[in-house]
Amino acid sequence: MTEIASPHISRPRITVLGVQPGESPFRIVEIDGEVVGEARAVTDVLETAAAFGITVHDLDDPDVVRWVGGDRYTWRPRHR
Repeated sequence: MTEIASPHISRPRITVLGVQPGESPFRIVEIDGEVVGEARAVTDVLETAAAFGITVHDLDDPDVVRWVGGDRYTWRPRHR
């Protein structure tokens, strides 16, 4: 029999949502599906993860962090 390989869909513990516009733009951080804080820089994401006992070695690893609406370098709203 031939096995059909299913695609790997990662569900990382950390999700960083898109930039929220305003005087001081920020991104919402979720851990295990719950909103746990705001981040204004990548260091805030790392500090939040550490507060929940998560050590992040690679911010570009999709099995560790999911970036929504940009990547780890996106901290300002996109202008249309």
